[in-house]
Amino acid sequence: MRRRDFLRRGTAAAAGLAASRKILDPLAKAGEVLNPIPKRRLGKTGVDLSIIAFGGIVVTDTEPTFAKNAVAEAFDRGINYFDVAPSYGNAQERLGPALEPYRMRSFLACKTAERTKSGAAKELEESLRLLRTDHLDLYQFHHLTTMEEVNTVFGPDGAMETFQAARKAGKVRFIGFSAHSVEAALAALDRYEFDTILFPINFVLFSQAKFGPQVLAKAREKGMGILALKGMAKTTWPKTMKESERPNPKCWYQPAALPEEAALGLRWTLSQPITAAVPPGDEKYFRLAMDVAQKFEPLKPEEEKALLARAVGVEPIFRLGKG
Repeated sequence: MRRRDFLRRGTAAAAGLAASRKILDPLAKAGEVLNPIPKRRLGKTGVDLSIIAFGGIVVTDTEPTFAKNAVAEAFDRGINYFDVAPSYGNAQERLGPALEPYRMRSFLACKTAERTKSGAAKELEESLRLLRTDHLDLYQFHHLTTMEEVNTVFGPDGAMETFQAARKAGKVRFIGFSAHSVEAALAALDRYEFDTILFPINFVLFSQAKFGPQVLAKAREKGMGILALKGMAKTTWPKTMKESERPNPKCWYQPAALPEEAALGLRWTLSQPITAAVPPGDEKYFRLAMDVAQKFEPLKPEEEKALLARAVGVEPIFRLGKG
């Protein structure tokens, strides 16, 4: 995808935002200098991250020129937090060269879904190679879901052995995990003093499924860096809809369809006691997230009330006891 296509789609997103001026200011006029995306401290790490990340899925299956331009624009707008994983198709191959000019001024987070020592070691080396770096700022266990996975990671010859050895060798600065299960997240928090957690923090999940508040509370008690997923998510796709029919093919869940509601959802997430949020990989939503972040204001009580009213009866993308 070419840069002009990226900008054209961004213009379409801006047009949608203009219809909701009371909720979100429109994009800057031509020539106007926007404030950079603000930063927050990441737990006890001493690092300050932009309040939204550049999610690697944005550059999956794109041309190298698109990736280069997208990363450059994100960095220019104040993003220093970049997140990627081997499971995101060719995202690492695209992000590595594009991020290379900014690598020393950025915070690069990667993940592995490998649960064994040998599997994680092999995947770590491949990620370092593709991302063109000698270290990762944050390495995470990816989407811990079951207790079996947690037990494997922390068991003999489990992936945690690779993580600890990598940190000792200087290949990893901080250790964290992401989870799609409250049970797995709470168990992992009991097993190790992680630096960070990456977890769904979303208005529908919190209000309709009670999914997340307990994890957020425990992570806060431990003083961890808290990173959020699914801030702009709404619900599941209809079971009758084929994957090829989804209007947002890079989102396995259904994001809030209206820009105004998606913006409110992200602001709700950013109004929680977190450091940063990773927006959807769909470029339209990522561009909207940058706009929201540059003009971020905590959600007002009346805005939160209206947003939560929209969540009533909505099917959450996760439920307690299910990953």
